[in-house]
Amino acid sequence: MASTQFHAGTPIKIAILAMGGQGGGVLADWIVDMAEHAHWWAQTTSVPGVAQRTGATIYYVELMPEDAVKAAGRPPALAMMPTPGDVDLVVAAELMEGGRSIQRGLVTPDRTTLISSSHRSYAVAEKAAPGNGIADPNKVIEIGKEAAKRFLCFDLQALADQAGSVISASMFGAIAGSNTLPFSREDFEETIRRGGVGVNASLKAFALGLEAARNAPAAPDAIDTRRPVPAVPETASNPQVRRLLDDIKQNFPAQAQPMLVAGLRRTLEFQDLRYGKEYLEHMHMLHKLDSQFGGQAKDWALTTAAARYVAVAMAYDDVIRVADLKTRGSRFERVRTEVQAKPDQLVYTTEYMHPQVAEICGTLPARLGRWIQDSKGISGLLERFCRKGRFMQSGTLSGFLMLYLLGGMRRFRRSTLRHQVEARSLAQWLKLISDSVKQDYDLAVEIVNCRRLVKGYSDTHERGESKYQRLIKAAEGLLGQANAAARLRQLRDAALADEKCTKLDALLAQPAQSAS
Repeated sequence: MASTQFHAGTPIKIAILAMGGQGGGVLADWIVDMAEHAHWWAQTTSVPGVAQRTGATIYYVELMPEDAVKAAGRPPALAMMPTPGDVDLVVAAELMEGGRSIQRGLVTPDRTTLISSSHRSYAVAEKAAPGNGIADPNKVIEIGKEAAKRFLCFDLQALADQAGSVISASMFGAIAGSNTLPFSREDFEETIRRGGVGVNASLKAFALGLEAARNAPAAPDAIDTRRPVPAVPETASNPQVRRLLDDIKQNFPAQAQPMLVAGLRRTLEFQDLRYGKEYLEHMHMLHKLDSQFGGQAKDWALTTAAARYVAVAMAYDDVIRVADLKTRGSRFERVRTEVQAKPDQLVYTTEYMHPQVAEICGTLPARLGRWIQDSKGISGLLERFCRKGRFMQSGTLSGFLMLYLLGGMRRFRRSTLRHQVEARSLAQWLKLISDSVKQDYDLAVEIVNCRRLVKGYSDTHERGESKYQRLIKAAEGLLGQANAAARLRQLRDAALADEKCTKLDALLAQPAQSAS
């Protein structure tokens, strides 16, 4: 029997929050089927969200035992949707959905058991943020401890993946392991068997979820949000790459070596061995300046920051790189894994392509691309062609070959207009860093970090580049001023805070000395 004491004569009330494809409807149907086979009254409804991630669907279930119905002398009137403060069990298929259930008032400390997966499926707003828009999961953990009578939180998605099933099965197991419903393990398992689809995998995921719930701590532990530091390999199979790796180990501080290795990998993958050597040449120059102007006392902050952002600046996102990434075998395998395709199933990925005039010109030889870009007639004609996006199936022969040939153009990348533009921007940025570090070490580090604004391609790149150029112009004016680094950091945070630059505009309008 359940350890939770429900209100006599009233239904057991369950709210399930899940996104599209997570099987929230299946989970609700399992609970109803299990209750009805035990001769309970049961009802399920759903309130759909706006979309699969901008708003999750809330499935609501009410259960009432037959003897309570007989005692009342009439069929029960079961509710169609959950009422804040009146829910016994809340199950969330993703951590932030658990947070939203608390925000909606569905979780109360005197009554509600909250079961939530600890994994994250990032919202559109988190992905689209100019900076790091990922919400802090530990805030949900902290609030959940206070808001719920009992809070179980562990990675239900990982358990489902381990079993080769979907998260609804491990969620069903977690409900069973929490002892919040008055049904036996056999009742739960027979319900899965009656479903008849993916039974073995679902039963395995159910068992993993059940054991995880039974062994869960009284209060969930905080989630470690630190990013793993890239490992520094012992050696490399290619002799020339091995020499570059040895250069990093012998001539750079240990603090910067993991990021230097990551940067070298990125530039090698982006272009070729010569490009990787160019990356290390830039880093040698910056590290020399770092050594001359107090870097050791600053824990080599300039070298470590530059190791990341010089690689980002050199391995920019252009059409050639995007096409290359879309045609890699690893991507097709990842897509097949994500959609859980069987070996004998064909998977066709539909790409949305919306090239702009600047991107087309950027892929051409520099002189030709600049001529077309400066020609109002030709660029206007291309503009009409670029007004609408197009859909392409990269799994078909024609679609794949088109992207593959475009990705193969990286051997000509150095001669393109886009590369010349990026190389000029890189040179100007490195010169500003070199000039700044001689007068203000901390300001030079902040100038390096400004490069995080530039990312993506097309409109995303254009918006980031515009903000970056405004910050670089501000940095040039800050050189020699007191608290220049703090001022530039404040401007960068404002630029990352919102897409419309409202905060950045307001700060740039203020005199530098008024900034806190």
